[in-house]
Amino acid sequence: MPKTEQLLERIGQLEKATGVRRTIFAACPNSPAVIRASLRAAKRNNAPIYFAATLNQVDCDGGYTGMTQEAFTRTVRFEAERINFTGPVIIAIDHGGPWLKDRQRTEKWSVEDAMNGVKKSFEAAVLAGYDLIHVDPTVDINVPKGQIIDINVVVERTVELINHIEKFRKEKGLAAISYEVGTEEVHGGLADEATFDTFICGLKKGLIGVGLEDVWPCFIVGKVGTDLDTTVFDAKVASRLTSKVRPLGSYIKGHYTDDVANPEEYPLSGMGAANVGPEFTMSEYRALCELEAVEKRLEAEGRVAVLSNMRNTLLEAVHASHRWEKWLHEDELGKDLNELSPQRQDWIVATCCRYIWQQAAPLAARGFLYDNLERCGIDAESVVLGRIERDMDKYFRAFNLIGLNDLL
Repeated sequence: MPKTEQLLERIGQLEKATGVRRTIFAACPNSPAVIRASLRAAKRNNAPIYFAATLNQVDCDGGYTGMTQEAFTRTVRFEAERINFTGPVIIAIDHGGPWLKDRQRTEKWSVEDAMNGVKKSFEAAVLAGYDLIHVDPTVDINVPKGQIIDINVVVERTVELINHIEKFRKEKGLAAISYEVGTEEVHGGLADEATFDTFICGLKKGLIGVGLEDVWPCFIVGKVGTDLDTTVFDAKVASRLTSKVRPLGSYIKGHYTDDVANPEEYPLSGMGAANVGPEFTMSEYRALCELEAVEKRLEAEGRVAVLSNMRNTLLEAVHASHRWEKWLHEDELGKDLNELSPQRQDWIVATCCRYIWQQAAPLAARGFLYDNLERCGIDAESVVLGRIERDMDKYFRAFNLIGLNDLL
């Protein structure tokens, strides 16, 4: 049994024995600091940790973190060894599908090229030892704006991608992996329950049709009230969707859990897992800005020679990347970053820093900042990691994960 299913099965057994429901916490590894903080937080909370990496972040071309799939799994292993964390670690692809990688969308790849690109990414993930792949072909750049992709096309492409992975895995003699299927909520997909039901039925028939009746996703992404601009989890919808998929052996997975107002309701509703991503980029950004304020105070006291110019460096790098443009609202399209309100500009810079953390200028500025503060007796990296960990702790607590490793 794959690692993810083993963990879910044990959590289910514990629920029957104790009545305590649990939801797995999945962190989006958008920087080395977030990877390190995730493992430190998991060790302190004595809980499993799940990494959900998009193909924009980690891929054959290095993604914006600079890591291939193999480098990513090696980094996680080394960081776990550094702190002697021996609890369960799940490594997964998040939103693996055509045109969900920015490069494919901006370069307008064909259907064939986009699907083949995803298949190569999946192969590299399987070879690197990933535990789970989120198969998500719910975006199609050829569908006119305002329309949603045909759900039958989503089913067909989902089956094609899973079938490809299974054939590749078996040819290489590799262990079984887990699957997650479902929507990219920003673009529609399985946004309503009727479409959700159609997808589940079609997927079951499609997998049987290619001889994969023994393969079924452990997670199905559900539209549970949270998206890019909302932070209230809909427990009623989550419970209803859970009742649909549990008889099939699946759990509902939540996305866009960042800063959710009521995380404690996730386990109560039977949610299997939930992803949190941009929130931790913002945690890292806020911590660096706070440290820069300390640096400026020390410079005014004559204790720092050269300022790091941390925030302005990040602002310039984000602006030059142009990747922030995809997060603009309809009424902001065509505007420059400097033309947005201070609040919107700050939000965009804070959340889009994940795209540029590993670029030369931000790395140099961070090095200056850390060195300046270290000379004054301040462990800057620990401050940054501590801020990220603090924001992760609420999910370990709300999802009833603290101490779980002792029960596994």
